[in-house]
Amino acid sequence: MSSAKPPAPPNEKPERRDPPLRRWLNVACRSLHVVGIILLGAALLAGTSTRSGALLTAASGLGMLALDTWRKPAHLLEVSGLGVLAKLPFVALAALIPSASLGLFWSIVVVSMVLSHAPAAFRHRRLFMRH
Repeated sequence: MSSAKPPAPPNEKPERRDPPLRRWLNVACRSLHVVGIILLGAALLAGTSTRSGALLTAASGLGMLALDTWRKPAHLLEVSGLGVLAKLPFVALAALIPSASLGLFWSIVVVSMVLSHAPAAFRHRRLFMRH
């Protein structure tokens, strides 16, 4: 008896890469991301150094983006993936214009919350078709 899987029916979604520890790596990145955002927000409100919060937020965010994109490359063509990419210029602006960083921080938080809690059909809607 063959151990190969039969071909998927045409209407079935393509397989996604899913290594055994991917879910736990994602949970770790998300947890560190929330901690980084809290540190960053607290530093912005207190007027102290944002370095550690910003570095933790950036590193964990890039980790999540890498995991999501590796698992499903088309993620970057969906609302959720494009939303992450669209936030990056605002993060850069916050670094370049410190006087605007608090307003930009809260704007990014609101956009992030809307995108992460929107219905799956919206988050995973493809905006650009890949040929």
